[in-house]
Amino acid sequence: MDSKLLELLVCPVTKGPLTYDKQREELVSHSARLAYPVRDGIPVLLENEARTLSDEELGL
Repeated sequence: MDSKLLELLVCPVTKGPLTYDKQREELVSHSARLAYPVRDGIPVLLENEARTLSDEELGL
């Protein structure tokens, strides 16, 4: 994931920052508790495509 692109992208739900999980190929929004998939290098920032994060994944 290009770092410049990551700086521009925000969570569509909270408008907060996203972090890239390279191992899972997901963009993570901690504030929304969602992980958005990255398919073929393209972020899919749709709430209905996102995976809900567990407390363990969030470090809680």
